[in-house]
Amino acid sequence: MWSVGYRFSHDEDKLREQALPLDSAYVKRYSGLAKDLGMAIAITFLEAHEPKPRNTVCLFDRHGNLKFRYSKVHICDFGEEDDEGVLDAGDEFFVEDLDTGKGTIRIGSMICYDREFPESARILMLKGAELVLVPNACPMEINRLSQLRGRAYENMFAIATCNYPAPHPDCNGHSTLFDGVVYIPEMHGSRDTCIFEAGEEAGVYIAELDVDMLRDYRKREVWGFRNRRPELYGSICSPDFE
Repeated sequence: MWSVGYRFSHDEDKLREQALPLDSAYVKRYSGLAKDLGMAIAITFLEAHEPKPRNTVCLFDRHGNLKFRYSKVHICDFGEEDDEGVLDAGDEFFVEDLDTGKGTIRIGSMICYDREFPESARILMLKGAELVLVPNACPMEINRLSQLRGRAYENMFAIATCNYPAPHPDCNGHSTLFDGVVYIPEMHGSRDTCIFEAGEEAGVYIAELDVDMLRDYRKREVWGFRNRRPELYGSICSPDFE
């Protein structure tokens, strides 16, 4: 929710005033920037939606075209006064081909709390995601960073997370890129899949993802699709568990 700094009103009228439609000047500005710079841009905002606004990310390609509009599926509805219970949840995960100018890559997205659910990452993997973009607003401490490492490892995809810097309330930076490639033939043992981690301060960071290495890895390793037993996983989808 970069449009409001993840500070949103819990008053219904004020919340609607803060929410922006897809065709707003704010969203169009980033579409135009993507085209002007020849660079894909993912932008987050509080989106106008009925019956309630949503926490949304839009991905524009380097031509300024909208590739997907994803709304946070797992909203932080904990029964607290400042949580996301005043928002609507999204209802679908998207994966799309992104033309980077140096080739095409399959991209999806999760938003913050979505990454706490392994099902989110697994659905994106099953839809063919190679890179998952994760806008974030919480403390990225050792356990959440380990969680991202695990999601990249078990699904053999890359995860790029962008977190609010300190001293934004309850946030501490540590934006990361995990490439998901654990083993390579010329290396003994495993490798560190974290190829970039920022500090706590705000900044513009560049990290390089070796997509060819990732694709080669996915062809020869067993994680993800291979040896799955989906006929045994039905209880995961059951609403009967609390």
